[in-house]
Amino acid sequence: MTSKITGIAASDGIAQAKAYLLVEPDLTVEKNEVSDTDGEMKRLKKATDKAKEQLTKIKAVAKESLGEEEAQVFDAHIMVLSDPDLMDQTKSVIDSEGVNAEYAFKQVTDTFITMFEGMEDNAYMQERAADIRDVRKRVIANLLNVTLPSPATVDEEVIIIAEDLTPSDTAQLNKKYVKAFVTNIGGRTSHSAIMARSLEIPAIVGTKDITERVEEDDQLIVDGMNGDVYIDPTQEEVSAFNKKAKEYDELKLEWEQLLNEPSVTKDGKHVEIGANIGTPKDLVGVKDNGAEAVGLYRTEFLYMDSAELPTEEEQFKAYKEVLEGMEDKPVVVRTMDIGGDKELPYLELPEEMNPFLGYRAIRISLDRDSIFRTQLRALLRASVHGTLRIMFPMIATLQEFREAKAILEEEKALLLEKGVEVSDSIEVGIMIEIPAAAVLADQFAKEVDFFSIGTNDLIQYSMAADRMNERVSYLYQPYNPSILRLVKHVIDSAHKEGKWAGMCGEMAGDQTAVPLLLGLGLDEFSMSATSVLKTRSLFKKLDSEKMKELSNKAVNECTTVDEVIELVGQYVK
Repeated sequence: MTSKITGIAASDGIAQAKAYLLVEPDLTVEKNEVSDTDGEMKRLKKATDKAKEQLTKIKAVAKESLGEEEAQVFDAHIMVLSDPDLMDQTKSVIDSEGVNAEYAFKQVTDTFITMFEGMEDNAYMQERAADIRDVRKRVIANLLNVTLPSPATVDEEVIIIAEDLTPSDTAQLNKKYVKAFVTNIGGRTSHSAIMARSLEIPAIVGTKDITERVEEDDQLIVDGMNGDVYIDPTQEEVSAFNKKAKEYDELKLEWEQLLNEPSVTKDGKHVEIGANIGTPKDLVGVKDNGAEAVGLYRTEFLYMDSAELPTEEEQFKAYKEVLEGMEDKPVVVRTMDIGGDKELPYLELPEEMNPFLGYRAIRISLDRDSIFRTQLRALLRASVHGTLRIMFPMIATLQEFREAKAILEEEKALLLEKGVEVSDSIEVGIMIEIPAAAVLADQFAKEVDFFSIGTNDLIQYSMAADRMNERVSYLYQPYNPSILRLVKHVIDSAHKEGKWAGMCGEMAGDQTAVPLLLGLGLDEFSMSATSVLKTRSLFKKLDSEKMKELSNKAVNECTTVDEVIELVGQYVK
């Protein structure tokens, strides 16, 4: 009999395949006395040989999907397994103590991990601790005859079922085989959900107990539009969803016809649709989906993908590549947004009760201005290669903006003194994600060149609800009249001073929110690249004057989210 589980629809699409449980097995190691120590060494060699084969296969998949540089991490893991010192010490423990291979291997690797983690002044050696930890898990799993799940090794069509998916998990997903994923936790703005939209695979998050209710190889249907998972569907249900999937594919083909079309409304109003990126490699998706700008370049990935602080030259090359790649179309670069859920192993940050409300983003940049100045110099040097817009994140007060801009101006003056060419048309703006800045937008608008509204954080801070917590996910309400009023105030404040206002949060590509934002006068919409054509198609069906009427009613007459959604339904059919 079919059973249905409902979660949060995180990425559109319909998928049907068998379940693949990406659930960590029990790798508890017990100490056992053995008499055949040679036999234990043979077991260990067999387990390590198998681990090398597994890692070689994972590397090949990662190289194809992520590129040579990212796949090199698996070379480091294979090298760990080939370290004679590691194997010799394990053999010594097995022989001297007469214990089983898995116990001896854990004891020796514990020593190595502790030693490397203690090298606080050497980021490279600290990374080796993480390599050894990953390798140990794989070897012990082989010794215990336990299957260690790995999305990179999937070679048949499956739907991934997991507690959650880390960014590294999702980076290994090969969409040729992974047709969808469903998780116990998360929300529409979690990293896994955003990655799913980038990969263009259906995803449902926040189901609470999908890992307990689904077994390996169960047949599933995932409806990413409605957030429903069907376990062991009937033939009739399969047929109905096949029809729905076909209709969706036809709709996508229709959107593709708009690739080189301008983003205009039914009554001829032009709006700018940009795409959010994390690395220069993401430009492929930007161009393939016809985006008119990069509305958010998350530069923190430059820092997160490095074993140490990226140099000025490394940053300059990355920024130059993006600016040149966009061929004079605007590129909004957000300065380093580290902290919160984005930590750097080589940058010591204080432990905090609530890091999302603590030492992060512009607060780190202003406190450790040598890091900030390096990034600004790289951006200024790159500015002559395209249309650069610089955006400061997590701004709460005018004083913070003034300090940040003053540092930018200082670095610009120093470069010009040295004869380095710098563009004289760089726009400097802020990300509006803190309610205090949104409320004071009328004053900020007198000094900034633009606003970009970061709704992911603005909503969670306004509603006092962690957007990653499925227990309060009902409070993540982008259409709440209170949020719409904040957004309206920001847009109106910008326009009053002759400035433009954009949005780079997930709300910008939300098909229910788009008509409201158009009516509120938003100038630029930046979203996951895969949402660009769908949104462009929607714009062509909307009359901007009617949408003004819609947004005015939503802001001034509606009191609940449900009322707003119902109102949008009346205006957009």
